[in-house]
Amino acid sequence: MAFPNTSVITIERFIIEKERSYPEATGELSNLLYDIALGAKIIASAVRRAGLINIIGSAGAVNVQGEEQQQLDVFANDALKNSMSHTGRVCVMASEEEEEVIPIAEEIPHGKYAVLFDPLDGSSNIDNNNPVGTIFSIYRRKSMEGHGTLDDVLQPGRSQVAAGYVMYGSSVMLVYTTGQGVHGFTLDPTIGEFCLSHRDIRMPETGKYYSVNESYFGRWSRAMQRAVRGFHGDWPDRIQGKNSRYIGALVADFHRNLVSGGVFLYPGEVARPDGKLRLCYEASPLAFIAEQAGGAATDGQNPILDIVPRKLHQRTPLVIGSKNDVEFVAQVLREGSE
Repeated sequence: MAFPNTSVITIERFIIEKERSYPEATGELSNLLYDIALGAKIIASAVRRAGLINIIGSAGAVNVQGEEQQQLDVFANDALKNSMSHTGRVCVMASEEEEEVIPIAEEIPHGKYAVLFDPLDGSSNIDNNNPVGTIFSIYRRKSMEGHGTLDDVLQPGRSQVAAGYVMYGSSVMLVYTTGQGVHGFTLDPTIGEFCLSHRDIRMPETGKYYSVNESYFGRWSRAMQRAVRGFHGDWPDRIQGKNSRYIGALVADFHRNLVSGGVFLYPGEVARPDGKLRLCYEASPLAFIAEQAGGAATDGQNPILDIVPRKLHQRTPLVIGSKNDVEFVAQVLREGSE
């Protein structure tokens, strides 16, 4: 009888081993990442059983973004809040699903980190059994003590100390960075642990895929239309044509391009130049991951990580993925404004 390998590297073991290289590490950030991983396991369990426990479909409410909330949105939001709010590692949280920052109860010690999250990106895909995800971002607090403040979460992406996402698909995968490369862990349901499956992920400099909702083509600027036509193969002297792949869930599209190479675009529109995606909850954490993996991210004019958010639910255009592909789009957009 063949027994399974007992030398697996769990996310806990991996983080502990990384910490040994930093004598000043206190373990607080590591424990916070464990808290998020626990929340992800709870969400993963619900996603897998959604059709059986009556949490598919609309929750009958609209979130702060003006979008119809799904029942799983509410469940995932609560799961993440509950996994972090009692630990004493966090001073304040913010969620894409809630209008204001989420304070920590007065009787709980207030930690040194601020956490932002999109609890269930692409939740409308659940009804169709398509991939969905969770995105998170961690900052060191700026306030000195007590309750965290809005300033603690309104920081530029360059100030992130960690960011990551969890993809709930054919398998459950957690990908994160603390500024020392990007690593991926797959949930082994037989032991209930995230195990190292993708060490030091590097994004190809030029990708094979482009991901964009082309039904909005007529709403984009002429410069953006020219850039996408380049991916069609219209400008072979400048860039090689690519295959179109679009799932409609940011985490799933980004993950494919991270591993295989490609570019994801959610442009602003002529009538809505700020675009749809949220800077703090989606663009900044994924931009941190992209740059750590050798890729890039821009709003078309500026690196995403350099943008200082002015408000909690600020939106931004996003071009993210393989470095050469992102630079191609940025160059075409610059030419369009000259």
